[in-house]
Amino acid sequence: MAGPIEGQMLVLAAAKASVSPTRLPILVARAQQELEATLERYRREYEVVFEDDTRCAFLVERGFWDEIGDRFDWNHREAAAVERAHEEQLQRIGRREDRVEEFEAALEIRDPLIVATTAVESGAESNGSGD
Repeated sequence: MAGPIEGQMLVLAAAKASVSPTRLPILVARAQQELEATLERYRREYEVVFEDDTRCAFLVERGFWDEIGDRFDWNHREAAAVERAHEEQLQRIGRREDRVEEFEAALEIRDPLIVATTAVESGAESNGSGD
């Protein structure tokens, strides 16, 4: 896992956003450093839609990832790819938790944000079970 985003979700997001599959994990990891440092603020300000031992998922205002991209001087494609990775992960959580419709409806008006809640190993996701 690269932070709270599973490897398969990174590959899928990279393909959909036209960003190198080697570049996207670097972008996601950079964002996670800042996101993890402000996790408690996100807990106070945003709706928590899912939490387990390794990650916490929020619904944040539209444009959140554009602001993060501006802060890190990412181009539009890079910011969109990181947002897509978070979206793909939230959708996977929705499938696992039988909350697909709820999350799809929420993503029509909000951006997804998934933050690691514990130190998570970097590298490939070992869960090959699919959805």
